[in-house]
Formats: sequence, C-alpha cells, structure tokens
Amino acid sequence: MNDAKPRLTKDGIRIYDRADFAGMQAAGKIASQILDEVAPMVVPGVTTGALDDFIRNRVTELGAVSATIGYRGYKHASCISVNHVVCHGIPGTKVLTDGDILNIDVTVILEGWFGDTSRMYVAGNLTRKAERLIQVTHDALMLGIEQVKPGNTFGDIGHAIQAYVEAQRMSVVRDFCGHGLGRVFHAPPNVLHYGRKGAGAVLEEGMMFTIEPMVNLGRPETKVLSDDWTAVTRDKSLSAQFEHSVGVTADGCEIFTLSPANRFHPTWG
Repeated sequence: MNDAKPRLTKDGIRIYDRADFAGMQAAGKIASQILDEVAPMVVPGVTTGALDDFIRNRVTELGAVSATIGYRGYKHASCISVNHVVCHGIPGTKVLTDGDILNIDVTVILEGWFGDTSRMYVAGNLTRKAERLIQVTHDALMLGIEQVKPGNTFGDIGHAIQAYVEAQRMSVVRDFCGHGLGRVFHAPPNVLHYGRKGAGAVLEEGMMFTIEPMVNLGRPETKVLSDDWTAVTRDKSLSAQFEHSVGVTADGCEIFTLSPANRFHPTWG
C-alpha cells in the first residue's frame, strides 16, 4: 500500500500511483460482491429496510466498514431508490411490489480505500418501459466509460452520455454527478453526465472517480424531499442509475467495481 500524499492537478484532482489501484480493486470488489449477493432478495414483499440490514451485515462480515453510516448523519449502509426516486433513497418500511425498479448504492471502506458502486434491480415482472430505461442507462454509463483515457476531457464523458440518452428521448439528471474518490469518499472533480466535447479538465493517468448517470423517462428536474436526502423526479417519471468507480490508466481505464458474478445488469446472470 502506498501511503504517500497524492499529487494534485491544477484543478485539485488527486493523482494516485499505479500501485494504489490494487487497494481500489479490493474495496470495489467487496461493494460489488455485496450487490451480487443481495440480488436474490429483491422480490415483491420485501422491505427496503430488510435489504439494508443484509447489506450492513455483509459489509462487516467481509471485513470492511460502511462509508455511509454516520456520513452527514446518515444511518444506513445503502441508499435504495425506488421507481421515481432518483438517488439517496432511505431504506425503511417500504414494501416492494411487483414491477418496482430500484437502484441500490453501496460504498465500503477497506484499508482506507473507498469502493463505491450502484446498480438497478427489478422486483417481479419488468415492464417494457422500465426495461428500456434500465438498458439505456446502463449503456450510457458504458459509453461514458469508453471516453476515459489520458488526453480526453471530463466533457467528453458527459457529452457521450448526454448525446446517447437524449437520442433515446430520455433525459439526464443535472442536479447530481459523479465524483473523485480513492482514500476519500468525495473529492474533485465533479463528473457531470452532460457537457461539451473537449470541455473540462483533461484526464490523466492516476485519476480515480465515479461515473454514475441518472436517467429519467420524463424531464430532468428533481426535488429533494423534507428528509433532506431523498431526491425524486419532479414529474414523477421513472428514473434509473448505474455507477462504476474507475481509474485512469496509461492507455484507458480500469473499472474497480465489476460484478464478480456478472450481475451488474438486472437481466444478466
């Protein structure tokens, strides 16, 4: 493990050594494994609180620490966002019903490294419009990741996501974005999921960050509920999100949060 203080770019973005990627891979694998393991539990009749209880226990059993418990007063090991909830849904007594779609977002800390990932799940039968939303959101993330290589810009990532999503007559949420991470949970840069080619900071080997587009079937506007966490679509349209943590390599990128069981997409595996 490299404990040296990372170099910062002029934009305040941390540059890590290649040796640091192993720590991120280990943390990312635990977060992704937990999301694999919770998948069979996502069925009609289960509460989001029961899913979070399982996640909390597995984080501990796998030798990690939850990054979200205690973060700004948050009390849970996951965010679970159902249907028109865009992000930061709080687990609790809500019972899943047939056809619900949900994003589960987990961040763990392992030996000081943060593993952050989220993916979509379906309780019961998947409607055609929800299936299409999930597929477009997944593909938008992967198109954004394709732009991650030295010399490209963060604007290239955002443009690839936005152009694809809007061509599918859906919208990209503007109010939330990806972020730098590594030995910190949230750090520069803000990784926007929309933008112009060539805009923003230039990608360099050693950067680490999340890409986590939120896509709505309707308009992009959101609002935060009175709990100060839960963000929903203003027009009540369905929303979906996928998230990977990545690191820039010499010739592309490394995804730290690949699903060990190949279950990142809800209809795979």
